[in-house]
Amino acid sequence: MTRTAKKFSALREKMTPKARAKANAMAKQMIKELPLNELRNARNTTQENIANILEVKQPAVAKMEKRTDMYVSTLRNYIEATGGQLRIIASFPDGDVQINQFSDIEKAKK
Repeated sequence: MTRTAKKFSALREKMTPKARAKANAMAKQMIKELPLNELRNARNTTQENIANILEVKQPAVAKMEKRTDMYVSTLRNYIEATGGQLRIIASFPDGDVQINQFSDIEKAKK
């Protein structure tokens, strides 16, 4: 029995509008929550490019992407190397607060 691959667009056409909406919502949520290596891929860059920007070797970037704990400054540098800006948000039942203590670490060093 030989199976042929189906195009996603053909499968999508068979979905109900409700199923399509649910799939879109799930996809958007998944894009909002990415580990660093997937973020880098989504930004169309390589570990080597990040390494050059951060002035480290590529294996250091690979190691960084696997870490579950790191300095805020390290994470900020990585995010900036991908073209982004790090924001730290604390979420509470009555609302969110952006923590600005880490927003300008370079000024604090001086």
